[in-house]
Amino acid sequence: MDFALSPKAEDTVGRMWEFMREEVFPAERQWAAYLAGHGPHEYPPVMDDLKASARRRGLWNLFLPELGGLTNLEYSAVAEVSGWSPVIAPEAINCQAPDTGNMETLHRFATDEQRQRWLEPLLAGTIRSAYAMTEPDVASSDATNITTTIVRDGDDYVINGRKWWITGVADTRCQVFIVMGKSDPDAAAHRQQTMILVPRDSPGLEVVRHLPIFGYQDQHGHSELVFRDVRVPRANLLGEEGDGFTIAQARLGPGRIHHAMRAVGMAERALALMVGRAKSRVAFGLPLAEQGVVRELIAQSRIDIDQARLLVQKTAWLVDKHGAKGARTEIAAIKVAVPAMATAVIDRAIEVFGGAGVSDDTPLAYFYAWARVLRIVDGPDAVHRRTVAREELRRERPYQG
Repeated sequence: MDFALSPKAEDTVGRMWEFMREEVFPAERQWAAYLAGHGPHEYPPVMDDLKASARRRGLWNLFLPELGGLTNLEYSAVAEVSGWSPVIAPEAINCQAPDTGNMETLHRFATDEQRQRWLEPLLAGTIRSAYAMTEPDVASSDATNITTTIVRDGDDYVINGRKWWITGVADTRCQVFIVMGKSDPDAAAHRQQTMILVPRDSPGLEVVRHLPIFGYQDQHGHSELVFRDVRVPRANLLGEEGDGFTIAQARLGPGRIHHAMRAVGMAERALALMVGRAKSRVAFGLPLAEQGVVRELIAQSRIDIDQARLLVQKTAWLVDKHGAKGARTEIAAIKVAVPAMATAVIDRAIEVFGGAGVSDDTPLAYFYAWARVLRIVDGPDAVHRRTVAREELRRERPYQG
């Protein structure tokens, strides 16, 4: 198990850091100012400049091994760097959620016609997409609970239901939804679900509202949708009827690694801010860095970050070697461990900053909000602990007594 990066990956990470320092970090204020002046869901033009630069630098679609030429383990290092500016950097290199998971899904399961219509413009970064699974009235962490219906009617399918927390919808560049619904309630539990592609302009599809996270409205939005007799052609079916649960499981594995490594990057930036504050701020006659309690916060943060990173690296290595099924326990474990670590590290940084830490003068307040949300998205902590426990109970022991 060797986590050393290849020369190609080392070079990519180095170029990513150059991009971050030269363009991404300077663009953060410009991005925020544009949204403040034009509305929270408008598209800041600076992103087009960043995307063009990322393509020139060879930093584009790195999440997909077939295109980026990086393994999951190697890409995880790039994802960590992008996590230092999680609002801007992932989109600038076309490696942002939920598009990455949707592109992986289309790459694996779409027809040639579907790839041409939706995957190619997504890979080019000219449109965005959404993944519509979560529902307000059921525990959507168990996909067998989904109540949205996808009913065959001649050469079409008719969709009815309500979804919420659907990321990406507030940005009008979001042009297609991968919708999960129930097509056969009488089938076996994991063969009842189907996925289908729904264009944004489909009659009967209503965007009800954009939901904030702890008061923050993300530029791309997290939205509630209603489908009322939305009709799409059979050609929009993703895979076959009943494949929805299988496709969902295949989609979520690599995406959880991406989320985890971006969270590690957020935690690293929080620690860097904490250290800078501790060196420059004086209280009770001494720099904070000389106060034992602050040193303890810094030391524990370093330990926690490195532990979490190693677990994610192991998980990415297992996915590279054995696929997502071979890393099922570890994928669940990082989904619990990494957001919890990031939340704790960011909270310590806020403590060192005091009042400035909960303001918009630093990214810490938003980082904290998003790190806490990561403990819910893609399934809450309790669900993933359940998965880990189930696998642990099945594990054979070399000795018991």
